[in-house]
Amino acid sequence: MKIPFIDLKTQFEAVESDIRARIDTVLEHGQYIMGPEVKELELALQDYTKSKHCITVASGTEALLISLMALGIKPGDEIITTPFTFVSTAEVIALLGAIPVWVDIDPETCNIDENKIENVLSSKTKAIMPVSLYGQTPDMNKINAIAKNNGNIPVIEDAAQSFGASFEGKKSCNLSTIGCTSFFPAKPLGCYGDGGAIFTSDDEIAKICREIRVHGQGERYIYNRVGVGGRMDAIQAAIVLAKLDRFDWEIEKRQEVAKNYEELIKSSKTNIDIKHVSVKSNRTSVYAQYTLLVKDRDAIQTKLNKANIPSAIYYPIPLNEQEPYKNLCFNSTPISHSIAKQVISLPFSPDLKYEDQKLIIDKLIE
Repeated sequence: MKIPFIDLKTQFEAVESDIRARIDTVLEHGQYIMGPEVKELELALQDYTKSKHCITVASGTEALLISLMALGIKPGDEIITTPFTFVSTAEVIALLGAIPVWVDIDPETCNIDENKIENVLSSKTKAIMPVSLYGQTPDMNKINAIAKNNGNIPVIEDAAQSFGASFEGKKSCNLSTIGCTSFFPAKPLGCYGDGGAIFTSDDEIAKICREIRVHGQGERYIYNRVGVGGRMDAIQAAIVLAKLDRFDWEIEKRQEVAKNYEELIKSSKTNIDIKHVSVKSNRTSVYAQYTLLVKDRDAIQTKLNKANIPSAIYYPIPLNEQEPYKNLCFNSTPISHSIAKQVISLPFSPDLKYEDQKLIIDKLIE
């Protein structure tokens, strides 16, 4: 049997009865938009992250867009971020006519290099948007300190891949002015469609985000601002609620699976130059992907394909080298360029069996 890249089937079998029961409840009450499951999920996620407010939305992309809109980002404003990320990070900046200002990455973590942020600050800087790539946050203390010392610049953590991770004992999504996550099915905590959430402890930002989520509406058909149709539906909320009960166990298993990979690679004594993305000692990762850095990626991916083992590249080309974004900002990011040619992600799920991991590594190094 082919090893799945992400094993959602086994996970579903473990929570099937809870998911079906919760979906049946939605079907029975018929409140598909902003039904009671939405508020229940928001309260559960607030409790999980210890954030004061959670606003569920239609996707992780929508979470980022609504957050920028809530901050009043306008054309010509500059948002500091990384080019080594999924397109949503830059897409929402460009949609508002703002400018993504690129900062290169730390080659060990593949996250934004916090030590290079101050070099690109300007009077036009209106937000800093670090990405918690592969399931691990960057050094949010450093980023928050830079923001505070330069006029209290808002910080938006793009935590689409890191919900459940922690930095110095605090949960991702509750580390900065705003945190945004995604419940895309492949994420560590995913629904069966699109979904996302915004987290903040700022009452005014939360109020504005809630209005933007429903077309800028304060009261029914009374519009306080320009908004979007950005609500998360009740069925998707019900699915995330059912999965949340198992989530901490899954995080533990994810970390165990990652450790198994590291030990299997180390014990193989291979001559292939293989490094894994480093997880710093003051934080945890939920391993949204298990990513290696290799020199001859094409050859390794070909070997895995021949063995019927899937792999993926997150991400093959930095955003500042891609057509829609390459002329928005001309900052050089050579580390991102180099790392993009080396990364390869292996099959990864909390239910991945050790014997399958061993087979994957055996085929990778043969």
